[in-house]
Amino acid sequence: MKNVLIIVAVLVLVVLSCGRDGFRSILPEDCSLQAGDLVFRRGNGLTSRAVLMADKRGGYSHVGIVVDSCGVMMVVHAVPGEPDFYGDPDRVKMETPEKFFLSVNAGIGEVKRLKGDTAVAAAAARYAMDVYRRGVLFDHDYDDTDTTEMYCCELIEHVYRKAGLPIAGDTRHDIRLPGMRLRCILPSDLSRNGNFKRVIAF
Repeated sequence: MKNVLIIVAVLVLVVLSCGRDGFRSILPEDCSLQAGDLVFRRGNGLTSRAVLMADKRGGYSHVGIVVDSCGVMMVVHAVPGEPDFYGDPDRVKMETPEKFFLSVNAGIGEVKRLKGDTAVAAAAARYAMDVYRRGVLFDHDYDDTDTTEMYCCELIEHVYRKAGLPIAGDTRHDIRLPGMRLRCILPSDLSRNGNFKRVIAF
């Protein structure tokens, strides 16, 4: 009996020690990012599945934008359910590309880059940094007519529109979920835009 208790205790310690550290980034090591790049991922959680059910044209459930933070490429994105610390509210956050693409949140991914005009992409990235610095909260109502809170696709459309290039334009989708009725932009509206080219898919 004593041996059984020891084995159970060891197994519990092993499971607890894995935590988030047991996950790896799916982003290829040789992937070079630029400010303004769009980064897409598909997760396996309930929120990701709901997005994929609604977005019949796309394979991604989440999107962020690459920004230049003092010479280091980071990702700014609006996301629910990924707190950095206890009590951390759902918000627009900034993190490393490797963390954005951790396997706990990403099964597949893609990087897309604006064709031609790098000034527009850089401007969009700067606007995204401004949104992050303001501490904008996540928009659980998915209402892109009010930018005091933002969801992921709204953030991308907002910053590129401010830079002079609306991506989704006036495209919105009426989505009905249990207890909710939404009118919003979907990841495929951004990923299928012809102004962007694929850098890498993985």
